[in-house]
Amino acid sequence: MRKSILDLSSMKSKGEKIVALTSYDFQTASILDEFCDFILVGDSLGNVFQGQDTTLPVTLEEIIYHAKIVDRAISNAHFCVDMPFMSYQSSDHVALENIGRVIKETNAQSIKIEMNPSLLNLIGKINMIGIPVVAHVGLCPQSYNIYGGYKKQGKNKSDRDYIYELAVQSYQNGASIIVIEGVPENLARQITKDITIPTIGIGAGGDTDGQILVAEDMLGITPLPRPSFVKSYSNLRDNIKKSASEYRKDVKKKKFP
Repeated sequence: MRKSILDLSSMKSKGEKIVALTSYDFQTASILDEFCDFILVGDSLGNVFQGQDTTLPVTLEEIIYHAKIVDRAISNAHFCVDMPFMSYQSSDHVALENIGRVIKETNAQSIKIEMNPSLLNLIGKINMIGIPVVAHVGLCPQSYNIYGGYKKQGKNKSDRDYIYELAVQSYQNGASIIVIEGVPENLARQITKDITIPTIGIGAGGDTDGQILVAEDMLGITPLPRPSFVKSYSNLRDNIKKSASEYRKDVKKKKFP
């Protein structure tokens, strides 16, 4: 049975770290599911799967397509789906329609939105129709053009105060999990300490309740350079190249089949 929001909350209470990864396809998700507490179909599929420079071009239809595939592979991990750029920002009505569609069509257990103060009231409205919200604070990739790139956030006190307040207010407005990306470790630690819901960090130090990485970064598939906070536990990119090279040689030399 898939882990629920309550299961993840219980893990925080017990001090058990939450293991989270992204996935966009059946084969990868079916392998990762055994080892994960939380799997996200993220809009990072734009960068990783589609070869886009940012997440901004990813459409709702594309997220739903990939989420339907991953849904078939997961039986253990909690299943969360990212809401892509402009699928929830224009109005509460549009947001609820699109979020409802994601839940109905993908069997997701929760959705993730990138937060700003104007979206705080939306969290409660999503909760009212029975959908848990994962609120993303800190470095929000959909704000790429505001930042001028994927840059660490919270470098000065006013920015740190803004991120802290946004995280706490997201919690107070009904978020079930906070994803904290690209902020100083002490800020992520303070947020984690001051709220009762789980925090999942990426590039935010080791004191959050869990960690998430893009699976292809963790597996060493994406090309170098990778983000500085990434630890690659394999080197599949080179392994795939080696296998393809050996296959080519065998075909060319008529050794296969």
